[in-house]
Amino acid sequence: MSAAEKAAFVARYGGIYEHSSWVAERAWELLGGSGNAAEIAATLAHCVDVATDAEKRRLICAHPDLAGRAAVRGELTAESSGEQASAGIDQCTAEEFARFQKLNDRYKEKFGFPFVMAVRGSNRHAILAAFEERLQNDAEAEFARALSEIHKIARLRLAVQLAQKETEA
Repeated sequence: MSAAEKAAFVARYGGIYEHSSWVAERAWELLGGSGNAAEIAATLAHCVDVATDAEKRRLICAHPDLAGRAAVRGELTAESSGEQASAGIDQCTAEEFARFQKLNDRYKEKFGFPFVMAVRGSNRHAILAAFEERLQNDAEAEFARALSEIHKIARLRLAVQLAQKETEA
């Protein structure tokens, strides 16, 4: 396979895992650039699962806070912005926004990484409740939960991307 084909693969799938194109680069090596949607999703997830703990932590930390300062400044990726909007996070009241800020800070202080949740199809009330619930977990459980949520986000992003490709064809 050519360098151009690898670059195209990474360009296409590099955003599936937030700011972590290394996942797509490693998947390319395993897939050789071919595979159906299920194989691509499984291979991307496998590349994360076998990564070092430090790489996994960087992946978790690449995710923005929900209703965080990056959203306010308009600095989210298109995918994150759409996901947060689909859950109504962009429609928070001032009180809800302040609660998100407080929970984001408490969570990061306790665990050392941002709260990650696959929010597509959820709503801000359920997300705030999940925040409160997950703050009761220990660090090991939350590290595993964050990775599980990241895999959900990736599967949803891949499905959206593939659906868009089908409508363009």
